[in-house]
Amino acid sequence: MSTEPNSLITTRNEFHAALRFALAEAATLGCREIWLCDNDFADWPLGERTVIEDLTRWAASSRKLTLIARHFDEVSRCHPRWVAWRRQWSHIVSCRSNNELEEGGVPTVLLASGVLSVRLSDGVRHRGRLSRDNAEELRCKELIDAVLQRSEETFPATTTGL
Repeated sequence: MSTEPNSLITTRNEFHAALRFALAEAATLGCREIWLCDNDFADWPLGERTVIEDLTRWAASSRKLTLIARHFDEVSRCHPRWVAWRRQWSHIVSCRSNNELEEGGVPTVLLASGVLSVRLSDGVRHRGRLSRDNAEELRCKELIDAVLQRSEETFPATTTGL
């Protein structure tokens, strides 16, 4: 997959490559805020060692990462490395849930504010776009905002009990 502005995503592998590239680029360029949005993140490479390394590099100075999902059940099961990373960085990570939406109702978006975006328009066939376009960033912000408005904080970094 090309990492040029406005590159098309046409396969699952290209989607994963675009996500990896976007997170590496956000870490390199010092993006202040990253938004990740998906139904359950089951098909994201969040638990990969290189992704965790890029997130750690990115998180090093006053950053904010927000994940929005319909539910986070699959994150614990599919991405234990990310869950462990999140415990360490819980002060900059917010996980929000919007379970009012139907399955498939949450857009699949990565937005590294001011840097680039990855958006799937067809999650089944993995069709989408990697973009550095300001208009596409605005569209992604609007999609995220629509889901965020009715979301609530969820998926605590640690569980306390008696």
